[in-house]
Amino acid sequence: MSKLRVLVLVRDGHVPPESLEGIDEKEWGPWKAEFDICETLRNLGHEVLPLGIYDDLAPIRNALKDFEPDITYMLLEEFHGVVTYDFAVISYLELMQQPYTGCNPRGLLLSKDKALSKKILTYHRIPTPRFAVFRHGRAVRRPQRLSFPLFVKSVTEDASFAISQASIVHNDAALAERVAFVHEKTGEDAIVEQYIEGREIYCGVLGNDRLVCFPAWEMDFGTLPEDAARIATSRVKWDRKYQERHEITTHAAKDLDPAMEKQIFKLCKRVYRALSMSGYGRMDLRLTPSGEIYVIEANANPNIEYGEDFAESAEAAGITYEALIQRILNLGLSYKAAWMA
Repeated sequence: MSKLRVLVLVRDGHVPPESLEGIDEKEWGPWKAEFDICETLRNLGHEVLPLGIYDDLAPIRNALKDFEPDITYMLLEEFHGVVTYDFAVISYLELMQQPYTGCNPRGLLLSKDKALSKKILTYHRIPTPRFAVFRHGRAVRRPQRLSFPLFVKSVTEDASFAISQASIVHNDAALAERVAFVHEKTGEDAIVEQYIEGREIYCGVLGNDRLVCFPAWEMDFGTLPEDAARIATSRVKWDRKYQERHEITTHAAKDLDPAMEKQIFKLCKRVYRALSMSGYGRMDLRLTPSGEIYVIEANANPNIEYGEDFAESAEAAGITYEALIQRILNLGLSYKAAWMA
C-alpha cells in the first residue's frame, strides 16, 4: 500500500487533536469521528492534513496548491451552515480535478432532498411512504391520499433534527401545528409522510459500481413507553443518558431469515443506483409486521466514526475499521469523475 497525502475536510471548529492524551472523554463529542478517521489514516501510513471549513473555499484551494494531496477525505456535512451545500464543495473539488472520498455531487444533491429522492424512488417503483410537501409560508391542507398517523419533518435537515414524539400527528390541528413548528425551527419546507409502524432497519452500502451491503442493523427502542412511537427522535439518537435510561441500543437485526435480508440488500442497491450514489451510504428502512419493506430515506456519507452503526455493521461483515477507512479511500481514488474522461 503506497503512502498518500490526504487532505481531510471537516467543519470549522472540528479539527481534531493529534492525540487524546490529557483530554477528557466528555470533550470528544464534536470531533470524535474526525479524530478516528485522521488517526486511522496516520496509522495506515498516510500523511494527513485536517482542514476546518465554514464559509470560504479559499483555504481548500490553498491546501490543494500547497499540500498537493493525492485525495481529499470528505467529512464536511455542510457549508456556511447549510446542510444541502455539501454537494457544492464536492463539485468544487471536481472542478479542481481533485479525487475525493464519499458520494459524488449528483448523489449528494438527490439524496439530501427528501422530496425529490422520494419522487425518484416512486418512479422506479421502490416502496416508500406516501408523502406531501408543505411549503414554507403556505396554508396547510392535507391531501386526501394521506391518512393519519403522519410523520412531519424537515425536507432537508438530517441527524433527526427537530424530530420528537410530537412529530407523529393524529389529526389536522396537530398536523398544522407541527408543520408550523418545522417551518419556524428550520426555515425550510416540511415533508409529511405516512407513518409506517414496524422495525427500524438500517443497511450500509459500499461501492461505486460493484456494491456490497453490510448486515442489516436495527434500532432497539428498549423500554420506551408502549404509547411512544418507535422513531429515531433527536433524544433517541443523541442523548446518552436517555438511551441508558430506556436501554436503547442498535445491533445486528435479529430473527431476519436469509431471504428477507437478501431482499433488503437488493432493495438498498436499487435505491443507491436510482439516486446516483457512490462511495458509501446508509439506507433507513421500515420493516412491517407483515414483511413489507419501505425505504424511509437514503443517507450519503453517513457517520463513519469508530463504534457507530456503519462501522459496526462493516465489522460484522468481516471488515475492520482500518480496512473500512482504506476501502473508502480506494473507492475515492477509483471513482471516474467526468473530468477524467
